[in-house]
Amino acid sequence: MPTQEETTTQSQAQRATAPKQKQNVEQKIQKLRELYADAPELGQVALEKALPALKQELAAATVAQSAGRIGARRGRVSELTLILPFAKGGAKRLRGLLQLLEGNFQGADRVGTVHDMRFVFLDNDTKLLFATAYDDEWDPYIDDFATKIPDSLDVLLCNSEGYPGFHSPQVKDWIVAHQISAEAWYVASPNLTATETRRLERIGKAVDEFLDKVSG
Repeated sequence: MPTQEETTTQSQAQRATAPKQKQNVEQKIQKLRELYADAPELGQVALEKALPALKQELAAATVAQSAGRIGARRGRVSELTLILPFAKGGAKRLRGLLQLLEGNFQGADRVGTVHDMRFVFLDNDTKLLFATAYDDEWDPYIDDFATKIPDSLDVLLCNSEGYPGFHSPQVKDWIVAHQISAEAWYVASPNLTATETRRLERIGKAVDEFLDKVSG
């Protein structure tokens, strides 16, 4: 247990930090009002109404984390967003492949660190937006794909211009060249890895089945 001296020191530090946090929030609110000075009237009115909730979020704001080489991270979860120009015929091939897969990506399960993936066709099928959330750092994540499912990635990404192949030493540089870091993003459970999420899901299912048997 902390000593009386440690408790007193901690309390003093908290009291000293509180005015600084309040001042910081007020500065952020002032900046918001400046940013929205030329917004449509609807936006200005909404900002004033939303300020009570925004104050709480501004006070709780944390320093942005990096996923490593590129990308943002929250706790154990990182994001990756690519915008890839399609090669000739690439949009047709990829759309057909995705439709045949019907959302079944067992390769991602084999990697084990993937939370989700999204494939969005943009600008009249001239570009692909690929977005995913994954565990921890960027380089180990890419290495996992190169080790476990490189051929599956080649089938997907060969439809993009200039793709060198996942076996190529240039593939990481190619990914970085097309990756855009998120300006902001939200993670409901930032400290749960994909493996932990699946384990909790299994536990929850087992508990539900047990309770059903008991109640039955």
